[in-house]
Amino acid sequence: MPRPLWSGAISFGLVTIPVKLMSATEDRSVRFHQVHTEDLGRVRVRKYCEAEDREVSAAEIGKGYEVARDTLVAVTDEELERMPLPTAKAIEIVAFVPAASIDPVRLSGDSYFLQYDGPVAAKPYVLIAQALARNTKVAVAKLAWHGRERLVLLRVRDGALVAHVLKWDDEVRDPSELAPKETKVTDSEIGEALQLIDSMTTDDISGYQDEYRKALEAVIEAKAEGRQPPKPSTEAEEPGGKVVDLMAALQESVRKAQAARGENAGDAEVHEMPKKPVARKPASKTPDRKTAKKTAAAKKPARRQRGA
Repeated sequence: MPRPLWSGAISFGLVTIPVKLMSATEDRSVRFHQVHTEDLGRVRVRKYCEAEDREVSAAEIGKGYEVARDTLVAVTDEELERMPLPTAKAIEIVAFVPAASIDPVRLSGDSYFLQYDGPVAAKPYVLIAQALARNTKVAVAKLAWHGRERLVLLRVRDGALVAHVLKWDDEVRDPSELAPKETKVTDSEIGEALQLIDSMTTDDISGYQDEYRKALEAVIEAKAEGRQPPKPSTEAEEPGGKVVDLMAALQESVRKAQAARGENAGDAEVHEMPKKPVARKPASKTPDRKTAKKTAAAKKPARRQRGA
């Protein structure tokens, strides 16, 4: 496990659980250095003070907030640490909510494991972990860390508590203007899309790999050994620009998805869209005009011809 990034305690009512926070994920991306293309010399960023026109060291650099144009206020790390926040050294649980009520767009992507800190913390740690595991709720808590207060979601994974950083309400943009207006799709098209979803459904996504990273590592390895980078086996098809029959595209996608999983075309679950109730007009007690005319004509006696 990596080294702890933060230490404090979970505040659960009157229960306090000392914990350590450590990163739950790691970035495996390939990193590049900036170099001078002529001689591959490293290009580094140097930090200069505008007032003195000289390079400054990290020890001379602090924080400043611009309250007005060309007017800065200095804020020290000590002042930030002394801020009167109850969450400064505690993960304060403020509510429990259904897990399904958390919009995934609020997840910032930062996830952390919480490790109990010391033998005294073991029992209350297991208590809250098992309580969360036995229902569909997750804990929402506040945490002051790295110069700001954060909203976090606490859940259980393999008996361990996991914290996911959430965006605040005012940090999530309104997407209502992005949805296409007055675009209609048929019930048959929706049913075919549901069938495609069934054909692509799986319970395990652990087999997926970063193909871009693998290809990039192969390029770097070849160049390091003085070889030509491998060439792509197939040319990627340019997306977009083609007008397609949506229904035909859905049906072909279902067929390919089923073939990839070794299924027959008839194995996928067929979704029937609910039929809209047909509004029936109540039977009219009074006949309409056409019916009334026909009835009157039938009852009227035939006119006698002259001279009969």
